[in-house]
Amino acid sequence: MGLATLAARTSSAEQTRALASALGAVVAAGDLVLLTGELAAGKTTFAQGMGRGLGVEEPITSPTFTLHRRYQGRLEFNHIDVYRIDQIDEVADLGLPELLDGPAVTLIEWGEVVAPVIPPDFLEVRIGLGEGDDDRTFELAVVGHRWGARARVLREALAPWAGDEGDGPC
Repeated sequence: MGLATLAARTSSAEQTRALASALGAVVAAGDLVLLTGELAAGKTTFAQGMGRGLGVEEPITSPTFTLHRRYQGRLEFNHIDVYRIDQIDEVADLGLPELLDGPAVTLIEWGEVVAPVIPPDFLEVRIGLGEGDDDRTFELAVVGHRWGARARVLREALAPWAGDEGDGPC
């Protein structure tokens, strides 16, 4: 499914925020990022870093109970958490198609839930737990041409945290 993959590692929450901030600095209007990983993997920490990279100044908190929070930085930033969605039909209630057509950057925690009903053009960030309590691994999969065209920029932005590379040209 992915055109390219990139691996990265961090060893603290602040490093995770810095990695995500570097990604936030290269996203463009209309970009979609899907976050996957088990509970407490660091999805909201990642979202905080991405918001930082987008210039969001207000605190970014988990939208688990509200499902969607909107922030303003250099671009509008939609932070969505679909953990509590029981059926895929509920995605329509979020207005997801409209959000994806707009000029904002959208990040969806538990993105694997919505992947079957969205266009195949996104960056999937899989967060895994490492050996230490704060160690995290990241596998970033480029899906579609929009992200594929920026694979080199993505690789350069995430170089400080690069781990073993995947099987693509990223």
